[in-house]
Amino acid sequence: MPTNPTVVLVHGAFADAGSFAAVVPELLADDIPVVVPANPNRSLSGDAAYIASVVRQIEGDVVLVGHSYGGAVITVAGVEDNVRALVYLAGYALEEGESLGELQGRFPDSPLATALVQTTFPLPDGSTGTDVSVDPARFPQIFAADLDPELAKVLAVSQRPLAAAAFAEPASAAAWHTKPSWGSVSSSDTTINPDVERFGYQRAGATVVEIDSSHLVMLSHPKEVADLIREAIRVTDR
Repeated sequence: MPTNPTVVLVHGAFADAGSFAAVVPELLADDIPVVVPANPNRSLSGDAAYIASVVRQIEGDVVLVGHSYGGAVITVAGVEDNVRALVYLAGYALEEGESLGELQGRFPDSPLATALVQTTFPLPDGSTGTDVSVDPARFPQIFAADLDPELAKVLAVSQRPLAAAAFAEPASAAAWHTKPSWGSVSSSDTTINPDVERFGYQRAGATVVEIDSSHLVMLSHPKEVADLIREAIRVTDR
């Protein structure tokens, strides 16, 4: 019997590895190995290089799963030889040479655009960078509308910001050209316009499911997300 691939779950902006807490038990129960690295959220090229380094050190095949900005990261990191499938969760499936800002700019803004907060952080060369996060007061409604309100409050004050520079950085590769892909559209998403998700998936030739969910689909619909990952594993079995 073939060995299950390792599923690498890559979180996006304004979240952390804990955002997959409801999906991990679903996969482990099926004896599917799981790795949930901390995505640095500093730059698209740097984040993709980090995730690629994690993938390279895994023995055997990998299914890369990316949520939101994590979708852009797996688009680049997914060119690693042992990646056999990509799974996007309310994510950005970029084309090579395309940035998050360019893809998003093709469609009307979501409510997130007016809820972003900018703060500064020091860079190694002594200059200052800009971090972007979501106004905690608006986070529950925009990011986590279908989650328990008390959990949403916790998530709102424990965000992992995204460096603003990542929005304008072009993708150096688009792994979906050579790797099969799956994608879930969060049809009630008010963080990313769902049409951004649909467009990217269609362009990538992905197998698509629509889930009536907020942006945090893996917390509100973990079984459906796990089922999509299981399908990617089954179809690419080798």
